[in-house]
Amino acid sequence: MQLHSNIIGEGKPFIILHGFLGMGDNWKTLAKHFSESNFEVHLVDQRNHGRSFHSEEFDYESMAEDLKQYCDDNNLKDIVVLGHSMGGKTAMLFATKYPELVSKLIVADISPRYYPVHHDAILEGLSSLDFSKIKSRGEADDILSKYVHETGTRLFLLKNLYWVEKGQLGLRMNLNVLKENVSEVGEALPIHATFQKDTLFLRGDRSEYIGEADEAIIHRHFPNSEIITISNAGHWLHAENPMEFYKAVMNFVS
Repeated sequence: MQLHSNIIGEGKPFIILHGFLGMGDNWKTLAKHFSESNFEVHLVDQRNHGRSFHSEEFDYESMAEDLKQYCDDNNLKDIVVLGHSMGGKTAMLFATKYPELVSKLIVADISPRYYPVHHDAILEGLSSLDFSKIKSRGEADDILSKYVHETGTRLFLLKNLYWVEKGQLGLRMNLNVLKENVSEVGEALPIHATFQKDTLFLRGDRSEYIGEADEAIIHRHFPNSEIITISNAGHWLHAENPMEFYKAVMNFVS
C-alpha cells in the first residue's frame, strides 16, 4: 500500500515526516521555502494519518518499511529526511536501516530514547467528538476545548476534520488504532542502531523533549550529529519559529 504524499518543487529529494496526529499538510509553508532551493519536497502522510491507508499495525518498524516502499516506488535515492517528533523516530529508524538511501538526516525535537505516554487528554478529547451531533468545526472546537486548553494544539488537531459527505464530518486519522497503540509512539530506537552520516537534531528552547541527558544517547546512535537549539520555541519549533528553523535546516543541507 502506497503512502499518500504531496510533492512540491523539483531537484534533490527531501522527505518530511509529520508527528503523531499530524499530516504532511502541516509542513506546506516550510516545504514551499525548501523547494525554492532546488529540492523536491515530499510531504508524506504516515500510515493511519492524513490521507494514507489505515492499518491495524502501527509501530516504527512498519512505518520505516512504509517509507522504504515509498522510496522504491518513487525511485528516490540520496535523500534528505526530516522528521518531527514521531516522524523523527521513523526517520531515525529508517536512516539506521537504509543508510545507503539517506544523504542527510534532520530530527526535530525528539531523542532516540523511550518516552512515556503523554497524549491521554488529547486522545480522550478526540474520542469525545460525536459526529452524529457535531455539524461544524466550531462545535468540534468547543467540545475539544474542554480537554485541550491550548488553542494552537486544537487548531493543529482540527486539521484532521473533513467532510466525509455533505453534512457529515469525520476525522482523517485512524483514531481507534492510534489509541490502542499509543505506547508505540514512545518506543526507543533499537539499542545497536547507528547512522554514521551527517545528522542534525533541532530542539526548542522551551521544549523538554531533548534535555542535556539526551546528548550522550544522541551521539551514541548518531556519532556525526550536532544539536542546535531554536529560540522562542517549544515542541512545535517549526511552527513557533519557522524562520530560525528554516535557516538551521538550510545551513545544514546546503
